[in-house]
Amino acid sequence: MPHARNRNPSPIPEVTWDTGLKEMNETWKGAIACLGVAVFFVMTIGIIYWQVVDQPNKNWILRGTFSGLIWERRTHSLVIQTLTEDKTYVEIDVGNVGNPDVEVPFVRNLCWLNKTEFCYTWDSVAEVKISLEVNEETETECYSMTWTPVHCHVELKDCFSMTNVSWYGGASVRGQTWPINDQNATTQPFIVSDLKDNPSGFGSALERYFLGSTGVAVLVSPDVPLQLGLDSRQEFCLQSLPSVERLPLQYTVCVAHNVKAAHQEAVQQLSHHSRELPNMNTLWLPFWKLLASVDSGPRVERELRTFSNRLRRHQLGEGVISLNEHSTALLSDMDHDYLNSRKRGMSKRLTRDLPLVKLLNISITLSPFLGVDTTQFHTSLVDGTEAYWLSLPSAPLGQPIPVMGQWRGKFCVKLNITNPGAVSWFLDRVGALQAHLGMEYVMLEGGEGNLLEEQVLRPPQTLGGDDYIGLLADLATRIGDSTIVTAGTRSNHKPVFVRMTPMQSDWSPMGLKGIIPSLLHHSLLGYNFLLPDAVGGSLSGDLVTDEELFIRWMEITAFLPVISFHTPPWFYGEDRVLNLTRAYIAKHQSDVVPLIEKYAEEWRMTRNPIYRPMWWLSPSDPTTFTIDDQFLIGDEVLVAPVVEKGAVQRDIYLPDGGFQWQDSRNAQVFDGGTFLQDYPVPLEEVAVFLRRS
Repeated sequence: MPHARNRNPSPIPEVTWDTGLKEMNETWKGAIACLGVAVFFVMTIGIIYWQVVDQPNKNWILRGTFSGLIWERRTHSLVIQTLTEDKTYVEIDVGNVGNPDVEVPFVRNLCWLNKTEFCYTWDSVAEVKISLEVNEETETECYSMTWTPVHCHVELKDCFSMTNVSWYGGASVRGQTWPINDQNATTQPFIVSDLKDNPSGFGSALERYFLGSTGVAVLVSPDVPLQLGLDSRQEFCLQSLPSVERLPLQYTVCVAHNVKAAHQEAVQQLSHHSRELPNMNTLWLPFWKLLASVDSGPRVERELRTFSNRLRRHQLGEGVISLNEHSTALLSDMDHDYLNSRKRGMSKRLTRDLPLVKLLNISITLSPFLGVDTTQFHTSLVDGTEAYWLSLPSAPLGQPIPVMGQWRGKFCVKLNITNPGAVSWFLDRVGALQAHLGMEYVMLEGGEGNLLEEQVLRPPQTLGGDDYIGLLADLATRIGDSTIVTAGTRSNHKPVFVRMTPMQSDWSPMGLKGIIPSLLHHSLLGYNFLLPDAVGGSLSGDLVTDEELFIRWMEITAFLPVISFHTPPWFYGEDRVLNLTRAYIAKHQSDVVPLIEKYAEEWRMTRNPIYRPMWWLSPSDPTTFTIDDQFLIGDEVLVAPVVEKGAVQRDIYLPDGGFQWQDSRNAQVFDGGTFLQDYPVPLEEVAVFLRRS
C-alpha cells in the first residue's frame, strides 16, 4: 500500500501564524472604528456649522412675478420683497408662535407639488399654510396665510413691523393719528367700543384692514375672533383667542407697486356688496343741537319754537334741529289727551306748538336700550315678550332671562336684534314717532360694545363680536336713508350716515388736530358720509368759549359732508362769528356739496374714497405719507386749514402729479411738488387750492 509523503522534510519545526493574524485584525478594526468616529464627528461639526454659520439667512418660500415671500431664519420673520430684493413691502414677526428660543428652519415645504402653496408644521404648535395668487390685470400679488393650532389653548400672534412703513386703517381711537404709527393700544378684542366709556379701546369706524405706504394691504378674516395691539413706532400685532375650538389666525397680505394701487385692490376684496347712497339732500342742511335741560314734552316744544325763531332771526337758513334721547323720550311720552285738548283751543299760542314741530326738520335720537324701570319693560315680562331683549335661559330648557347692562347711567336691557318680533316692535315705535312728530332724521346710538361678552357671558353665534352693529345698520336702512348711526363696521356699503366720535374742545389731537386724521381714516375705510362732531367739540357737553377754536373748527367742517353745531354762533355776539357762519354755510352749499355729489358717484362705481390723503395723487412720494393736516376732495380740491392756536400762517405741501395748483383766494399758481413755507392763512380764511391740468 502506498505510504504518505512527508510534507516538511526540513529539520526546522513548523510555525503556526493564527495568533499573529488575529492580533493584526483587532488592531485594524480599532483603527477603522476610530476613523469612523472621527469622520462622524467631522460630519456633525460640518452640519452644525452649516446650520449655524454657513446656512443662508434668507430662504425663498414662494415667488410671484415681481414679489416673493422670504423666511428670515435669525429674526423668525416672514418678509415680502421684490424679486430683485431692492424693496421690502412688509416684515412679519412670527417668532411668537411656539418657543421663540428654538430656531426653526422653516424651509421644508410639505406642499412641494404646488409651487403657489407652502405648508409647514411649526414647532409642533401650529400648522401654517400660505397660498399665492397673482392678478396680472391689476398687477397685485396676494399671500393668504392661515395659522391653525395643533393643540387647544394655543395663542397665535403675528406682528407687522412699522419700520420704514406708514400704516393706515384699523379702528378709530381717542386722539386719532394719520398714519397710525404713533398709536399705542394694549392687546384687546378688536371690536367697536364706546370711546366715552372706554377711552383706551377701539371705536368706530373699524375694519379688519390695514394699509402700508410701501404698497401693502393686510386683510384679516372676518369669521374668527381677533385681538389687536399697537406698540408705537414699533409694530402692530394680530392675535388669536386661545380656545378649545383651535381657532385659526387668518389674513391675506396683498402687495402692489404703490400704496394707492394696493388700496384699490384691497377694497375690492374687503366688500363685495353693491354700494348705495344715503339721502344726499341731508348734505345741504346744517345740524343744530338743541341744548335744553327740561323735564316735560311741552317745554321741549317751547324750546324748539324759541330755537327755530333764533335761527330765522339770525338768517342762518333752513337746518335740522337735533334732539337728544332724553328730549325725544319726553316728546314721545306726551299725553295724547293733553295734545287733543290743545288742538280744541284753550289758547291760540298753544295750538301752534304741535304743527310747528311737524313743520320743522327735526332729528330724534333713539337707542336699542330700554330702562328696567319703564312700563314697557314690565309689560314685556307679563305678556311673554321678554325674548325681545338680549337674554340667557335660566336652564337648558328654561325661560329666557333678560341681561341687564348700563346705558346713560341707568340699568337697562338691550333689544334682541336677532328676534324678528323685537325688530318689528322697534320699527313700529319709530313709525309712531314719525306720525306724531313728523321728523325725517333718526340718530341710532348704542350699537357699540357687546353686552354679553362684557359680562363674560357666552353670546349666541349670531351675536359674537361686532355682529350687533351690522344688524343695527340693517335696521337703520329699514328706517330710512336719512338715518344716522354712531358705529360702523362691515357696513360701509349701506345707505346710512355715520357720526364721528365726540371730541374735546381744545387744539390737541383729541380735539381740533384729530378732525382731519379721523376724516381720512373714515373715508379710507369706506365711510364717506359722515356727520362730524359739532363745531368746537361736544365731548364735555359744555359751550365752547374759545372763539378762535370755534372759527378754525368751522373752517374745516365747512368742507365735510355735513356741518354740525353744538354751540350756537350767536353765543359770541352779533357780528363776526355770525357773519362767518353764514358765509361758510353758503360756501358749503354752493361749492362743497356739488363736489361731494360728483365724487359720491365715483365712490359708488369704483370704491375710491371721496376724501383723499395727499399720497392719492403722488403715491410714491414719501413726503405725502405722513401729512395729517391737509386733505383732498376728489382729485381736484386741496384743503389746508390752520390747526395751531394763534397761527395765521402754515406750511403747505402741494403733491406732484404732473399738474399745477392754483390758490382759490388769490389765483396764484404753483407747480406740483412745491413746499410752501409759512404760507399766510388769516383767521377768517382757509387755504384752498384747485388743481390745474
